[in-house]
Amino acid sequence: MKDIKLIITGSMGAGKTTVVSTISDIPPVRTDVPVSADKVRGDKTTTTVALDYGSLTLDKERRLLIFGTPGQRRYDFMCKILARGALGVVILIDHACQDPVDDLRYYLDLFKDTIEDSTAVIGVTHTDEKPDAPLQPYYDLLEAREMPLPVFSIDARRHDHIIMMLEALLETTR
Repeated sequence: MKDIKLIITGSMGAGKTTVVSTISDIPPVRTDVPVSADKVRGDKTTTTVALDYGSLTLDKERRLLIFGTPGQRRYDFMCKILARGALGVVILIDHACQDPVDDLRYYLDLFKDTIEDSTAVIGVTHTDEKPDAPLQPYYDLLEAREMPLPVFSIDARRHDHIIMMLEALLETTR
């Protein structure tokens, strides 16, 4: 069976751990620790400090090895380590955070080499919390950078939403 390494990244609270848990065929490995209430919004009580890990069997010949990165920028060194050998990157953006376009810019820069060597897709989460905020600014940033990457509005708890993103990623791999 061929193993395909995939990275799920994005800011804290964007849904990385939820995505890994939602699509993994195995009980996911998590490295969560409690987080102080002033660090996050909503009801989030833990944060990933090393990685989340799960796998998804695609068919008899292929299996995705899914690595979720930490969302706190002080753990960016883990993102670089995890990205080695990855087929692609799923960047999750919390649409309801203070500056989601800046978050996208940040993760495009952080994973620039991996994206250039493979590909990426953008999953925009929490759109229900800001339904009037358009997705166009994400497309504008990608166009300005000449990065024709797909952008999806997703619910990280919905298996079908995640599979749609992964299918797009697998179809666009270099």
